[in-house]
Amino acid sequence: MNAPFHKPLELELSEPPIMPSSRADTAASIEDAVDVLQRTFGYQAFRFHQEGIIGSLLAGKDVLALMPTGGGKSLCYQIPALLRPGTGIVVSPLIALMQDQVDALNVLGLNAAYLNSTLSWPEMCAVHDQLRAGELDVLYVAPERLVQDRTLEMLEEIEIALFAIDEAHCVSQWGHDFRPEYRQLRCLAGRFPNTPRIALTATADEKTRDEIVSELSLEASKRFVASFDRPNLKYAISESGSISAREKLWRFINAEHPEDAGIIYCLSRKSVEDTAEWLCGKGRTALAYHAGLPTDTRRDVQQRFLSEDGLIVVATIAFGMGIDKPDVRFVGHLNLPKSIEAYYQETGRAGRDGEPANCWLAYGLQDVLQQRQWIERSDGADAHKKVQREKLDALIGLAEMVGCRRQALLSYFGETRSEPCGNCDNCIDPPERTDATVLAQKALSAVYRSGQRFGVSYVIDILLGKPEERIIKNGHDRLKVFGLGSEMDATSWRGLFRQLASAGYLTADDEGFGTLQLTDKARPLLRGETSFEMRKAKPGDRKSRSSSKKKSSAATTIAATLSETDKALFDALKAVRLELARTASVPPYVICHDKTLAELAHARPSSTDDLSDITGLGASKIKKYGSALLEAIASNT
Repeated sequence: MNAPFHKPLELELSEPPIMPSSRADTAASIEDAVDVLQRTFGYQAFRFHQEGIIGSLLAGKDVLALMPTGGGKSLCYQIPALLRPGTGIVVSPLIALMQDQVDALNVLGLNAAYLNSTLSWPEMCAVHDQLRAGELDVLYVAPERLVQDRTLEMLEEIEIALFAIDEAHCVSQWGHDFRPEYRQLRCLAGRFPNTPRIALTATADEKTRDEIVSELSLEASKRFVASFDRPNLKYAISESGSISAREKLWRFINAEHPEDAGIIYCLSRKSVEDTAEWLCGKGRTALAYHAGLPTDTRRDVQQRFLSEDGLIVVATIAFGMGIDKPDVRFVGHLNLPKSIEAYYQETGRAGRDGEPANCWLAYGLQDVLQQRQWIERSDGADAHKKVQREKLDALIGLAEMVGCRRQALLSYFGETRSEPCGNCDNCIDPPERTDATVLAQKALSAVYRSGQRFGVSYVIDILLGKPEERIIKNGHDRLKVFGLGSEMDATSWRGLFRQLASAGYLTADDEGFGTLQLTDKARPLLRGETSFEMRKAKPGDRKSRSSSKKKSSAATTIAATLSETDKALFDALKAVRLELARTASVPPYVICHDKTLAELAHARPSSTDDLSDITGLGASKIKKYGSALLEAIASNT
């Protein structure tokens, strides 16, 4: 996308950043950091491990930081970059995030810029000049550009406050976002031995953390691992049954998020386009986004999503990385992701403002078979395929489980939660299980006796005893299993086949025709040496207890907590914010978050001094936007 070029030094209306005057003379203290936090960023206190991380960087120490999305990772390197002599260099693979962060810092009166492929040669030269002159507080750089010799040589000529390596999980070859150029970043340790480095990510299990440390030469770093729990997110996973996944999605959106912004992920580009068109036909504004669309189209979709309320983006995984939009109220998946890491990262784009949000997923047998087939047919080494199979199995286990999903999710990342969360579908409406050993034996036998050459629909027709022409022609109406499955309907049988595939008893053929084949694990079950429990499907047309609970959770958003009078002022302030954002050519949330507007609507400050008590309003924002906000409050009081 062609992002606008930022020239921070030419923003005359920006107030100089609020920082201790001793920045270049003496080592900054944590008290200085608190001062910057309050006066520049407008927050009263640090959260999670921010204070420890910032203190370590101010002392010149390396850091590995794992913090959940929305946990304030950016402040962990932005504040030390302002307090230490020199320019903070931030490595990011995400063009969208670079633009977003630079917009936000410029609004705060700070001097920030980026170097990536969206800039023209003259624009890049201008940024180089600012960097050499020591005029930039923070510079965002794409990893492939940073590791170029000319970039490294230029950086060796200037004073650098720190290196921040964002999305550090991209260094892991076992991860879901592997970027080879990230491994070249280890050169920073040798070329800049006296400059502190911080690697940050929201998604990394223990193995990935160790790989980050090893590949980036961060053996001496201090590790800060915050909780992976996002208590404001509600997780719900359901199997596709008699009601299509798309229809289930619509019922979910229409019931719980009729006007909210959201993201829906699909595996294929065609599914993305078809689903977006289908939602538009239902009356929602939905836009398609995938890598096959023209650059201008993708840029326009992203800008509309950031700037408009209530927009739905239907996308492949190409969308969302680096999107800082705080008020995404739901993330939906119409297909099974590839791993728990991918699921956690994608769902983490909901509720960044800390307010309630929903994470909804529907999947079916074909998802399980297709993902496994992709792994087996990939060009990866056997060791890599083994890891990918283990990651997929862990996600399938999360999807099929009957217990608390949050406990399982946190356990995957090495975190223990003693009590069920009460905020996932299994906690709210616990599923039932039943012994299905005999049913499983019938299913596996039908696959085996029909020659392991047919798909699930054909095998189910055999079990139900349907005298289809193809079945008769193949002589399968004479099999012992023909008509042996009349105790269940086709939907229930499909659910059982999905669970058998999820548990590793069935797989798809290597040729990609979707035919079912038995694995070695199936033999003991067929012989009666092991048993099998089946998760009972919930009736699709029944209003479950989770529906009402979900609505009550979704209703506790910021605006819903306000009185009618305060809500009217909140809406008026949103309109003012939108105009300010249009004037500044930034997304509305860069001006301030909904939480700030709600606090303004409730507290109704009447002076500039009163505004300093409002969360998210630092000195620069008060100077720029305070009068407009106060005027709106006065006009609606």
